Amino acid sequence: MRVVVLSGSNVGTKTRTAMNYTVAEIEKNYPDSEITLLDLAEYQMQFSDGRNYLEYEGDTKYIAETVMNADALFIGTPIFQASIPASLKNVFDLLPEKALRDKVVSMVVTAGSPKHYLIAEQQLRPILSYMKAQLVHTYVFIEEKDFYR
Repeated sequence: MRVVVLSGSNVGTKTRTAMNYTVAEIEKNYPDSEITLLDLAEYQMQFSDGRNYLEYEGDTKYIAETVMNADALFIGTPIFQASIPASLKNVFDLLPEKALRDKVVSMVVTAGSPKHYLIAEQQLRPILSYMKAQLVHTYVFIEEKDFYR
């Protein structure tokens, strides 16, 4: 099984910390899985301009193809200004409408405030549903206070 763990921000460290933990748990519980960690902070992505994802080059094409080839996807996102980051939205904009069909998708959300717990429900879940993902019904929500150093 090809599992992609996506850290969906190009700034900060908390989401990457959560996704590193996610990778460790997947490796421990599913050792035969092929796991790819994509941290958007490590790539130079172009903005989506409506082209087919196969027409992009470099990091942009690599990320799009890696997501498209996944069997399962863990999406990690911080919440900035009561919204998902533009870098994560750009990944979704690069992909075709049915890009996540038959892919099991889970969400890991990091936020500085408990007030942001519904952002995943109001913003991320509708995008993933539109793209035909098989969504895990619950998601992980990690607040600032849950991180220690």
